[in-house]
Amino acid sequence: MSGASNEHGSIGSIKAEVENAGQKAAFSPVMEALTRVGYGVRGLIYVTMGLLALNVALGKGGEPTDQQGAIAAIGRQPAGIVFLWVVLLGLVSYSLWGVIRAVFDPLHKGNDLKGLVARAAFLFSAAIYAILVLPTYGFITGARRTAQNGAQTQLSIAWIMSKPWGPWAIGVIGLAVIAVGGYEIYRGINNSFDKQLKTYAMTAQQAKLATPLGRFGTAARGLVIALVGVSLCQGAYRSSSSKAIGIDAALTALKRRPYGVWLLGIVAVGLMAFGVYSMLGAAWFRARR
Repeated sequence: MSGASNEHGSIGSIKAEVENAGQKAAFSPVMEALTRVGYGVRGLIYVTMGLLALNVALGKGGEPTDQQGAIAAIGRQPAGIVFLWVVLLGLVSYSLWGVIRAVFDPLHKGNDLKGLVARAAFLFSAAIYAILVLPTYGFITGARRTAQNGAQTQLSIAWIMSKPWGPWAIGVIGLAVIAVGGYEIYRGINNSFDKQLKTYAMTAQQAKLATPLGRFGTAARGLVIALVGVSLCQGAYRSSSSKAIGIDAALTALKRRPYGVWLLGIVAVGLMAFGVYSMLGAAWFRARR
């Protein structure tokens, strides 16, 4: 009995030490600096996506793109290789911050259902940005000089759709993506986005500038995510993976709707707003204990 108690005590002690180390890492100056870079890079990517979509809406040519296409566009600018190295660091940093938020819960989301959902979303976000690390490194090394927007996604969806259970799985994923997009729209409308950048970290003037950008940008991003989910559900219903699926495809489909040019322009400005808000977060981020 005594041995079992000692064993449980030892496990509890190890767990406490790990959690303590995680908390120290989450609030360390190095992690804060890396997180700032991550927020800044996320902002740069969204501003680029928004600018490219706005050019399409204004009839200046080009095509809407996703995050990977935006990174490729950044790399084509003067001194692009330098920007790509910064983007690579930011992607790794933001992914790491997502894992820390999910595992060590520095934002105090808790272990109830709402908290676990929020922490799962942090982990999902970390995975999304981690996926972009290898393509970005490929752009740096010259292994991939042009963006193949959605190519890998299409191949993955085609493989799933080839299975007997594939359409059902894609349909469920599509509904989940729609739910995520709807939640983002809700967060934007109800001013409940990104609590880490709440007013305790900003002056009144900074909050007055950041809040409208964050609300509009979060809602616009939510709409795009929801449109991606709709595309997935349509593909599942038709048992077809031939239709392009992704942010770039969602923006292109939006343009084809009635008043699509106006809708695309509004969403493009919203994506830019989200990007600017994220860049402001790079300057005003504070890790709250």
